[in-house]
Amino acid sequence: MNTGVYADKKIERMHDQFLAAQISGEQQSLGRWQSQTQALERVEIIFDETSGFGLNQAMSDFWNAWQDLVNNPAGHLERMSLAAKSEYLTSVFQSIDANMAQAQNDIDANIQNAIGQINRITGDIANLNVQITSAEVGGFSANDLQDKRDLLLNELSELIDVDSFYDNNGNLTVSVGTGQPLVEAGHAWSLTTNPNGVGHQDIFWVASDGSQVDITASIGGGNLKGWLDVRDVHIADYNNRLDSLAGNLVAEVNGLHTTGLDVTGVLGQAFFNGTDASTITLNPNIAIDVNLIAAAGATEGVPGGNANAVAIASLQHGLTMSGNTTTFDDFYNSLVSDVGGAVQAATTQRNHQSEMMALLQTYREEVSGVNLDEEMINLVKFQHAYDAAANLISTVDEMMHTIINMAR
Repeated sequence: MNTGVYADKKIERMHDQFLAAQISGEQQSLGRWQSQTQALERVEIIFDETSGFGLNQAMSDFWNAWQDLVNNPAGHLERMSLAAKSEYLTSVFQSIDANMAQAQNDIDANIQNAIGQINRITGDIANLNVQITSAEVGGFSANDLQDKRDLLLNELSELIDVDSFYDNNGNLTVSVGTGQPLVEAGHAWSLTTNPNGVGHQDIFWVASDGSQVDITASIGGGNLKGWLDVRDVHIADYNNRLDSLAGNLVAEVNGLHTTGLDVTGVLGQAFFNGTDASTITLNPNIAIDVNLIAAAGATEGVPGGNANAVAIASLQHGLTMSGNTTTFDDFYNSLVSDVGGAVQAATTQRNHQSEMMALLQTYREEVSGVNLDEEMINLVKFQHAYDAAANLISTVDEMMHTIINMAR
């Protein structure tokens, strides 16, 4: 009969798979809104109107320069100022367009870096599957390896939305997109990127035979989803609206300018060249010779006529945008407002997901975490119990010795 102490060397791992799946799902959402918020905040800086150097101020200065020309149509100083303000306006259009293109390129770089991280993580998970299976078959505990694998799954979920489950052998299986496998037992598949029709990086799953499947449209979470939304939805929309603003400005101003007369009585040339935000420029002939600005109306005497300058200055308040329902200024203010609204919405979602993650992680710690204070209390309790047992044994031993001595 064993009258000693038996020590159970087996360490049980407390793991709630349902809770782990919840955390993984929330991690995917958090990753999406974190990356989307950061990317949109950069776009918001591009449209910054608080410094006094934004497009709103540039357009205001442009219209004011036309109004100054109305007051003195023959004035050389006013014409020089109008040319300078016009060149500055076109440079602001081009700068915003270039900065948004750079933001998209930077997102492409982020996507490519994330793909490299995903491939590393899936390779590590596959290796851990092999190690865990080998350890458990040999009768050893693989708790530390399983914890490490769970951490890698959370790291992967922050980057891209995945589906995962454990097979009958305890291997973690991970898939992406429309069911394309990333990890099965000890084998991992990789992702890659390829440029799409407009030159941006789309995401492809690479099959074992080297063929590739475009999974860009099926990505629904993680950092990748946030970046793709900003690159392909938000910035694309802002670009289109900015191009529409620049294109309409060119068309409206040129349409009037070519009907007026310059200081020599010759019909005006196109005031602007280009068709969108990236190509709009002041006509170089006018930049060289401001006398070519057609301020006079076709029936007015020159110099001194200002009817055409009046008509162009009036475009500021004309309903020329969105199907002739809004002005240039209101159209652009709506664009800036939408950028700010998108940042605010993404920030709200990010904060909500952060709170959800904090709650789930707290609950996980309650289920499977180790409370150091509680363990210390237990150690003290066990120590006192051991001391009490030792004292009891010592007392019994002394009693036995007394009884034996009495019998002698």
